[in-house]
Amino acid sequence: MTDPAWISSALNAARPQAMGALLRYFRDLDTAEEAFQDACLRALKNWPQNGPPRDPAAWLIFVGRNSGIDAVRKRSRQTAMPDEDQISDLEDVEGDIADRLDGAHYRDDILRLLFVCCHPDLPATQQIALALRIVSGLSVKQIARAFLVGESAMEQRITRAKARIANAGVPFETPGPVERSERLAAVAAMLYLVFNEGYSTTTGEAAARAPLCDEAIRLARLLLRLFQTEPEIMGLTALMLLQHARVPARFDADGEIVLLEDQDRRLWSRKMIDEGLALVDKALRHRKPGPYQVQAAIAALHARAARAEDTDGQEIELLYGMLERMQPSPVVTLNRAVAVAKVRGPEAALVLIEPLEDRLSGYFHFFGLKGGLLMQLGRSQEARTAFDQAIALANTTAEAAHIRQHIDRLTKEADAHRVRHSAVPH
Repeated sequence: MTDPAWISSALNAARPQAMGALLRYFRDLDTAEEAFQDACLRALKNWPQNGPPRDPAAWLIFVGRNSGIDAVRKRSRQTAMPDEDQISDLEDVEGDIADRLDGAHYRDDILRLLFVCCHPDLPATQQIALALRIVSGLSVKQIARAFLVGESAMEQRITRAKARIANAGVPFETPGPVERSERLAAVAAMLYLVFNEGYSTTTGEAAARAPLCDEAIRLARLLLRLFQTEPEIMGLTALMLLQHARVPARFDADGEIVLLEDQDRRLWSRKMIDEGLALVDKALRHRKPGPYQVQAAIAALHARAARAEDTDGQEIELLYGMLERMQPSPVVTLNRAVAVAKVRGPEAALVLIEPLEDRLSGYFHFFGLKGGLLMQLGRSQEARTAFDQAIALANTTAEAAHIRQHIDRLTKEADAHRVRHSAVPH
């Protein structure tokens, strides 16, 4: 329980609760974040020696609060501080703080943190980037990758967002119903990006990054309790559940990627699938379709098919077409091309994605799909070029290994071709 992997997982899982409580206490994003980081450093030193606390989040809140108080005192002797009897040393942290902090406080703190980060004074891209950094602790590099932008640009975006909130005097209170509704889209987008960051791991990273998926689903369920009649939040929650249900089948014993059509569907989590399908059906009954509902409906078609060949490819292509109209994006078009390839063949899919190359020149999945389509069409040299570009853009070792398998196959086919031709008498 005190090995580095467990500690890393516990810190990731506790971050939203701890950051929310520290923000409520200090009412300043930078101070709260610095206090949390200091608490994490102390945890890395303390937990291996003394064992894990009963409540990691409560421990981090308590230690972070004391650390932040010390930092504030150093910066200004004039700042009003809490009564001394509210501050104790670490010896009694387990006896009091875990009892005083309950699930209701955590819930309110997390929502406050989410909605402060997604304040309407910020552009949408800054809202989501800030929330990913503050709420879930993703690195600037990870967030930049999710947005397909450079690290320096993302660093500036986050810095500007923090400064804008500080300068605007944003109230650090839980927003009312009207404010929550106005910011809901940004919060939902942030949660899905957090989920995708956890989902796009290799098997070696899964233990450390899996809490991101679990946390995104947990927060989505929390939002669903607040917005019980909002079909898009139903769709978002369903989408994450249906995708997360496949995790046990996504990699083989050697850590290699297993494509959706090749996965052992007996390994999929039936419990998650049932919950996700129920939410999809409930959302669609509202007859107010949105992007998350459409994506959840696509995932539901895969989940309902007992075998890959039973999947309704034409319906999936239609749904992607609907999503493309709702939310135009080169990545959505790329996903539609996968469905087109299965329904109308690789040539039609290749025609669809060719205009996307300039906009997706830094996107691994574009070149992976392009190479696969070219390989199906027998255009081996062009396929190899596309696969080489994909490997250069791979985000994980598993992605690179998957593309390497295709290149090896092309090499073997080329060698066999040369052998056959060299054996022909002249």
